[in-house]
Amino acid sequence: MAEQLSYWQLIVDASLLVKLVMLTLVGLSVATWVFIFERRNVMNDTLKKFTAFEERFWSGIDLAHLYRQINANPEDNNAGEAVFRAGFKEFSRMRQQNVTDADGIMAGCQRAMRVAVSKEGERLDAHLSFMATVGSTSPYIGLFGTVWGIMNAFLGLASVTQVSLATVAPGIAEALIATAMGLFAAIPAVIAYNRYSARSDKIMTNLEMFAEEFSAILHRQAHLLASQQRKQD
Repeated sequence: MAEQLSYWQLIVDASLLVKLVMLTLVGLSVATWVFIFERRNVMNDTLKKFTAFEERFWSGIDLAHLYRQINANPEDNNAGEAVFRAGFKEFSRMRQQNVTDADGIMAGCQRAMRVAVSKEGERLDAHLSFMATVGSTSPYIGLFGTVWGIMNAFLGLASVTQVSLATVAPGIAEALIATAMGLFAAIPAVIAYNRYSARSDKIMTNLEMFAEEFSAILHRQAHLLASQQRKQD
């Protein structure tokens, strides 16, 4: 009896459809765990690099010098550098074109930084939709396997003259394994989605605050340049 009700034997004896459901859930679970570790590394790396860049930015370094340093040695997946580079590049381009309208300069810089922030948001949120989908659909996929398995178990009783617990238990047990596997795939996916979604939102909030603070600095410089240009005229 113990051998008949071992988990492996129940899986082997399951119907083809239930086996396909289990295989699907295993695949979703493996993919989810791969993305969980990948997102953890991305979030930690992004936060670490952004914190280091903010320290450099607020250290009093000349912005033009900082821009040249970043262009000479750009760092991959550095959200702070990406936003700073986008804003300062647009500011420098406007200045080289002798644009004197401070509001026009700021509109271009802010637009460039918004695009950079949006790209960083897409990078941080990659694979989160997959986790959300796995978390919401895996229990139903497992439930489908369970319902199908129980149907087959009861249909099999039609050809049995004497029904006992030993006759019914294997079919029901193999069906319930599908539900257990669905929950096993869904629970980590939901927890990871909530955690990394919150961390992504926090990083994006910090990035947007940095963009606003940088915009204020560029705004002052733009008005200073416009004032100097008017004096020269």
